[in-house]
Amino acid sequence: MEDGLGWKFWLWVLGVSLAVGIGGILLFLLIGAAWYRWGFLGALILFGVIALAYGYFYDRRQRTHGM
Repeated sequence: MEDGLGWKFWLWVLGVSLAVGIGGILLFLLIGAAWYRWGFLGALILFGVIALAYGYFYDRRQRTHGM
């Protein structure tokens, strides 16, 4: 019986770390592009609209599936 963590665990940790890193890079590129094109207020409005849309669809799904 082995007491250490297996290679599957470390492969999973590496994959999750890479996914989070790539997602962070894409998020910063999106924020930078919006800021460059529309300025601070435009970028703020864009991400506000995205957040409201996400909340709307999340709430609709929770209501239809019930809790």
